Amino acid sequence: MSLCVLQTDYYYQYTECDSTGSRWRVSIPLNPGSCSDLPPPTRGTDCSFSCPAGKYLEMSIQECTPCAAGSYSLGSGLRFDQWDAIPAGFTSLASFFDPGPNGEDLQTMGLSTEVSSWTPQGVYLESNRDECTVSLVYAVHLEKQGSVSFTYQYPDNNIFFEFYVQNEQCQEMAQTDDQKWIKVTNNGEWYTHSVNLKSGTNILYWRTTGILVGGKMVKPVLLKNIQIEGVAYTSECFPCRPGWFSPAPGSSSCEPCPSNTFSIKDAAFCTPCPEHHYSHEGWAECKVRPPCSEKDYFQIHTACDSEGKTQVLYRWVEPKICVENVTGAVELPATGQREPCPPCNPGYYNSNDSTCLPCPPGTHSDGTSACTECPAGTEPVLGYEYKWWNVLPSNMKTSCFNVGNSKCDDMNGWEVAGDHVHSGASSSDNDYLILTLHVPGFKVPASLSGMTGNEFGQITFVFETICSADCELYFMMVRDVNSKSTTVVESWEGSKGKQSYTHSMTRNASVTFTWAFQKTNQALDMRRYVTDMVKVYSISVTNVIDGVASACRVCALIPHNSQRAGSSCVPCPAGFFIDRDTNQCQECPPNTHLAGRHTYGQDACVACGPGSVSNKEHSRCYSDCSFTHTENNRTLTFDLSPLSGVASVTIGPSFTSKGTKYLHLFNMSLCGHEVIHKAAVCTDNVTVVSNKDDESDPAQFVNSVDGFICQSTIIPADGRGFRMAISSQSVSLADTFIGATVDSVLDGVNATPDLFPENLKDVPDINFFYRSRQATASCDQGRSSVITVRCNPEKSDRGEISVPSTCPAGTCDGCTFHFLWESASACPRCSEDDYHQIEGACKGGVQETLYVWNEPKLCTKGAPLPARSSVPCEAIALWLKVGVGGGAFVAVLLISLTCYFWKKNKRISNGLINNENNCWFIKNTN
Repeated sequence: MSLCVLQTDYYYQYTECDSTGSRWRVSIPLNPGSCSDLPPPTRGTDCSFSCPAGKYLEMSIQECTPCAAGSYSLGSGLRFDQWDAIPAGFTSLASFFDPGPNGEDLQTMGLSTEVSSWTPQGVYLESNRDECTVSLVYAVHLEKQGSVSFTYQYPDNNIFFEFYVQNEQCQEMAQTDDQKWIKVTNNGEWYTHSVNLKSGTNILYWRTTGILVGGKMVKPVLLKNIQIEGVAYTSECFPCRPGWFSPAPGSSSCEPCPSNTFSIKDAAFCTPCPEHHYSHEGWAECKVRPPCSEKDYFQIHTACDSEGKTQVLYRWVEPKICVENVTGAVELPATGQREPCPPCNPGYYNSNDSTCLPCPPGTHSDGTSACTECPAGTEPVLGYEYKWWNVLPSNMKTSCFNVGNSKCDDMNGWEVAGDHVHSGASSSDNDYLILTLHVPGFKVPASLSGMTGNEFGQITFVFETICSADCELYFMMVRDVNSKSTTVVESWEGSKGKQSYTHSMTRNASVTFTWAFQKTNQALDMRRYVTDMVKVYSISVTNVIDGVASACRVCALIPHNSQRAGSSCVPCPAGFFIDRDTNQCQECPPNTHLAGRHTYGQDACVACGPGSVSNKEHSRCYSDCSFTHTENNRTLTFDLSPLSGVASVTIGPSFTSKGTKYLHLFNMSLCGHEVIHKAAVCTDNVTVVSNKDDESDPAQFVNSVDGFICQSTIIPADGRGFRMAISSQSVSLADTFIGATVDSVLDGVNATPDLFPENLKDVPDINFFYRSRQATASCDQGRSSVITVRCNPEKSDRGEISVPSTCPAGTCDGCTFHFLWESASACPRCSEDDYHQIEGACKGGVQETLYVWNEPKLCTKGAPLPARSSVPCEAIALWLKVGVGGGAFVAVLLISLTCYFWKKNKRISNGLINNENNCWFIKNTN
């Protein structure tokens, strides 16, 4: 054994802190038993001691020392921002859940190697994209209270993302729900999440679980910049990773190398790329510049000049990486010919300098003519209508956003192209190309004020996508009352033909609409799918506060007999239409609702469907929980009020292809949408938990919906190791009540009676028909639903709801949903036809009459059984009554026969006497 003379033969380490907060510094040989004569233990620094950022604790002198250039330190913290590989100390664990023989979940755990795992992507870490549950685990010991923070992207709520902390006994530390369940982010945006930590051992878990109920791949969670505070000291500095540098000693962070430079690990400066080579920001090496090709430039249209002309210009994609003056390279195309500009958009007029200006208030234009005032008795139809694209309107902006924070802001995300606007070029295929439209608010015009409902305006746009990869177009909105909350309204994957999409605004607030296009969500730093794009041909927004007018609409006028008589427009009360002859407000007839988007003429009042009534404002039709049906001269009256409350039915369990157990939860309101009949509500409880700061505006939750029928996907508490049941993917299946009838078809919706067992009772089924107009990828006309209400005296008043056995998810095609609600309350109200009487024997001079229900009894409530009645009678034996009656009958019969034969004999006797007299007379005459 040799002497430990050199400091490189050993290292220093602190002992555990004692109860007074003191510790000792001891020497430990690098190789146990390799040397002796180590420096003796010395008293160490206080346990709470730490160095400031940019310095580390030099253990040989126990003093804070600045980090050298090319490295950095957080002082009392740790930072993980290099993701070329998963850093030491981190572990990725995958959980597999397979249904057992009895349907229970069987879980196995394993290190993520070739299976699902968190994958390093250079500047960030990417979660799995499948249904496995994968946990990223890191254990850290804190000498004092500290914190952990991390930056993340979480754009897809079809994957559940939770962060929790355990102590060294694997006991989960107390966390609020909003600390544990991570808030969903906007597409392409990074959020930061922070949680306080206690002193001692903290085991950190980042856990994701994908739920592929519809077969759609989930978008992964991206994670970077994990920073932990509370470490008592750091005895070394961290080297800057390749492509980054720190130019001076004492740095607390590293900086990325600028474009066209590079650096190696632990660099204090960046080296310029050689000639004909290039690099992007933060690159660790340079690449050879390729020859320029058609992929390296794009075209734009110039604004109209004073002569009303425009032309096409070509620009290089920035940053330019190609070389022009080499063999095979293409040159930037020459500027195109000057061409006439497209017309102005509706609501604008062409000024003298060929600029399109908005029409003054109270006037309108179709974009090709001068602005003219609206005639008396009309008002301008305010809004935005963009269908010609020479320049972007002033309230529209375009930008580019890169997932990995590479710079693409110098590029326009979208470009105008005459009759459409399309996504532009970008430096990387996974950039988000952003187009925004700001709307300051909505104002329902006077002529539409009777259209109460909850719609303040609409946005409609016509688009198409042309893609060769896994592109996706997102349509989102951000309400300025709370800009932290973004709602993804709808998204489209892959190539989609030219189509129109409409979304209704149910809140009167300023809003920013956003179209975000991504050619691929794979981690790429190259441009492969250059020709993939989205084209938007037109955008129309109605009822905008400061909008322009392309036309005028008729409005109601003040009555002539009013003290304020005049020709100015006035709002009609809710549920009123404008009379065509007088331009005065008239209330819609009973049980009609205002339909369409006008209130002019009585034809705006549309009759409610069968079995439905309208509310007081004539904005909605609904069932009042009563129904009447006449058949075979008999009227059946139904009282369905016991079914009026919101009912729920859970279907399942079902299993995805990877074994995830899930349930379908349907909430339904048969009568619905009046004060006494609440609507059915389905909520994404993870979204609610992670958006507690947005409780003032629950309508912003993308998965919080209400209607007559709504659906949620439920992951049970034991379904993926979750400690609470997860509700997600909520959709409305029924926004409008069409009507209730015993017929199987109404307004194009088929109840399909064959899906359920045949009704063998003498009471017809009642079919309640509903529709949701919101179009989906598979249901271009929206969804529809039918609740078949069936009389079943064997069920309770609330009854039982079921779905077709052949369609266990409630639907066979994904567009029409069917439910059977069997209940005693679905039987008609009892009437006199539902019972009969039985007369009893005469006992003690009294005869009783009883009333009993017809069997089987198929009625409820209504007319009760009459009370038992009795009448007096003589107590004569039945045989005596029969004998006396029979004797009297025989006596009468004998008397009748005697009279008959006597009269007959008398007639015969008279006839003989007459014959004798006649003979005597003849004889004497002769």
